[in-house]
Amino acid sequence: MGLSLKNMQKKVDGEDHLIDINLDFESGSRNVILGRTLSGKTSLLRLMAGLDKPTKGQLMLDGKDITGMSVRKRSVAMVYQQFINYPSFTVYDNIASPLKVSKMDKKEIDRRVQEAAQMLHLEPMLDRLPSELSGGQQQRTAIARAIVRDADLLLLDEPLVNLDYKLREELQIELQEIFKKRKSIVVYTTTEPAEALMLGGNIVVMDQGRVLQTGSTPEVYHHPATTKIAEVFSDPPINYISCHVKSEQVLLGGNVAFPLSYHLKSLTDAHYKLGVRSNHFYLKKRGEDDIKLNVKVELAEINGSETFIHADFSGERIVIQEVGIYSKKIGSEMEVYVNPSHFFVYSDAGKLVIAPS
Repeated sequence: MGLSLKNMQKKVDGEDHLIDINLDFESGSRNVILGRTLSGKTSLLRLMAGLDKPTKGQLMLDGKDITGMSVRKRSVAMVYQQFINYPSFTVYDNIASPLKVSKMDKKEIDRRVQEAAQMLHLEPMLDRLPSELSGGQQQRTAIARAIVRDADLLLLDEPLVNLDYKLREELQIELQEIFKKRKSIVVYTTTEPAEALMLGGNIVVMDQGRVLQTGSTPEVYHHPATTKIAEVFSDPPINYISCHVKSEQVLLGGNVAFPLSYHLKSLTDAHYKLGVRSNHFYLKKRGEDDIKLNVKVELAEINGSETFIHADFSGERIVIQEVGIYSKKIGSEMEVYVNPSHFFVYSDAGKLVIAPS
């Protein structure tokens, strides 16, 4: 079973929400749609579910056009950001509700509910009402109701965004195992690069209603085709430093120069943008080839056990991500280090020239 979106567009009040979407999803595949808020992720899921109709284009299932088919006639289940459960139904009845509507045999309903409850650790709560559950348990119930149908298409629209970090981490791991056991096409949206990497499978990177890049999740992460894709697929967004390659040397920041090495050896004389993820800057030198940059601190932001240091390097803003808590005075000068092996290289037009090997 395969699902294809062909030349799909969606306009709302004359405004483009989706532009020329062409995607293919295979049966049993795990697919993550990664994009910032308002990139078009939810709009795309609603078209796939049949909740909305495209302004233009087709939705094909095994070669059959299902664009205008009612959502009730589709084998689709969807989980939303909010905990959507029937407040007067027990957890058991909430999970069983789509099966009862389809008039399935009671024994089969019970078997499926028990199986879904076991997968999501809800067995002790089957007799409770949603109001008696924590937020995480309510979302587990909503997910169980979606997977119990064993639908051909399982859509999850940022289902963990409203949970605290610990619950999100637990459910991310559990969902990976659940997805592996199902033959459904799974499509999962997120704004979080780390969540996309954890879920693996295939990825669709979106921005402003357009698909920017598709492929296996690790491949796209390691080879973002443009500067925009690298920004979306990095948290914090990837840093860029302008440079000039001349006579087998890289010149940056006016007074920093180092010889071409590692994957950079193939570069010809020209202007480039060097991309480096925040966690590849270091506060101490680690190797002989590390490059020292003198920067001025603009902000030191402590987040849990990490510190994000916002700094200025020769007029270009960079963010250094360090494990540990560091207090840095605004306006103070400091040294940071980076190894050339971590540099992505982009043309001035923003196209990937070469990625770290």
